[in-house]
Amino acid sequence: MNTWFKSGSPWVWLSAGGVSISLISVLGLLWLIASKGLSYFWPSELYQFDMLDEHGKQSVVIGEIYDREQIPVSQLAHLNLKLAKDQEVIERLLVKTGNRELVSLDFRWILSTNITKTSKPKDLAVVERRTNGNFYGYIDSLVLDGKPVDTEKLPELLERVEQFQAEIEELQKVDIGAINYQLESLRLKTKSLALKDKLTVSKQKEIDDETQALKEEYQTLEQNLMALRDQISRDHIVMRAMDGQLVTINFEHILQVNFNNQLGFFDKFALFLSQIGGFLMDDPREANTEGGVFPAIFGTVLMVLLMTVIVSPFGVIAAIYLHEYAGKNALTKLLRIAVINLAGVPSIVYGVFGLGFFVYMVGGSLDQLFYPEALPSPTFGTPGVLWSAITLAILTLPVVIVSTEEGLSRIPSAMRHGSLALGATKAETLWRIILPIASPAIMTGIILAIARAAGEVAPLMLVGVVKMAPNLPLDGNFPFLHLDRKFMHLGFHIYDVGFQSPNVEAARPLVYATALLLVTIIVALNMTAVSIRNKLRERYKMLEH
Repeated sequence: MNTWFKSGSPWVWLSAGGVSISLISVLGLLWLIASKGLSYFWPSELYQFDMLDEHGKQSVVIGEIYDREQIPVSQLAHLNLKLAKDQEVIERLLVKTGNRELVSLDFRWILSTNITKTSKPKDLAVVERRTNGNFYGYIDSLVLDGKPVDTEKLPELLERVEQFQAEIEELQKVDIGAINYQLESLRLKTKSLALKDKLTVSKQKEIDDETQALKEEYQTLEQNLMALRDQISRDHIVMRAMDGQLVTINFEHILQVNFNNQLGFFDKFALFLSQIGGFLMDDPREANTEGGVFPAIFGTVLMVLLMTVIVSPFGVIAAIYLHEYAGKNALTKLLRIAVINLAGVPSIVYGVFGLGFFVYMVGGSLDQLFYPEALPSPTFGTPGVLWSAITLAILTLPVVIVSTEEGLSRIPSAMRHGSLALGATKAETLWRIILPIASPAIMTGIILAIARAAGEVAPLMLVGVVKMAPNLPLDGNFPFLHLDRKFMHLGFHIYDVGFQSPNVEAARPLVYATALLLVTIIVALNMTAVSIRNKLRERYKMLEH
């Protein structure tokens, strides 16, 4: 045994066990997130429960089963349930019933002992709506252009509604949005010229003519929008709810109607893929508990890319100075200690610094110098995507500096001396020899910076991220990329949906789905950086040897 310990085998096995446990834990976590998240998009079966409560009152509950749990009988002693003598637990079902206009909550718990009959009717439908969540019930009638039609025309109606909604969205977000942006630009231009005493009569007339032309175009587009809404408002569906009430739902508020109990496996799989596509490409609805997360995806990727562009040159330049140019003195030691300590500062402190320095001081100064016509409404003196990227760049700067300096330290001094001996300057040696060889280490630092920045939430809450951003930072209006705008972020979206949602039960699967998406994006960004690093390593391998 003593010989076995001296051989070092126990430490090898211990290291292997630690790596195995870590790998199993990571894979288990990913499996948990994936299984919970992807199940959110799979079409659930629709149930109808005939109920009889302890008072003998009959009722009907229609919906999807979201969860099951076992409740000890002792916790339900106050209900006076009729149970078997040896029964210790009762099954309780969490059913999503929707129909917010009829009931106050989307979900309800029902006891299995109160269920007298469970069925899955084929004609039971779920209507996904833009507002008020899902509606569960039976189709009573369809109305097209104010006239009742056969229910078989439902797919045709939904296709027609989809076309109308696409046209309405195009008018609202693109055409009317562009006119509003131009009108605001003209207003600010007028104010700017007035502040500079350059607003002549001719320029005022020119601006007024342009404003009038835009207002006339706006009125035309608004009339077209009202006409489209009038056309779509004549189509509606009448649904019969679980209590027998008839509810009229305008097709303007309907996204899709599905008969889940009629779907086969391949039909469910097609709907599953369609719902994943909608989750990735649509805007959020219902306080972020419904719809998609496209603005959050866009904001996360844009912020990480901006952060990478900012931190890479500054981190590399700082590392080059510390390793190649700075002398070995007390100041250099102090700088290295500062870099190491910066890596341990809590991220929320960076958020406070970014808010105070970048937003209020730098942004406020920019507003005073370049955007006085917009005051008191701030342009850059308010949280935005630019300040978020710079704040995270400072947060991840120590990682890039340390990684780059380690790469520079591994390059033999003989290579530097040989280059200088052949007549190259120090700058040429640095640019053509040192940096190419150190590029894999630089990419390693960038990879670590991306991994940390993409998951940070606390500082972003102070310097740019919001619950709902009506406009993306990128659009068709000049200058196209608006770095002063606020944005949505997947990390903050998870926090908001999971802890600030008005309906926690409804949001739970969405939290897993968004977490899976965030992990996927981080892995994709990291794998892209890793592939670039590997190519650089292969390219400069011969130069290194």
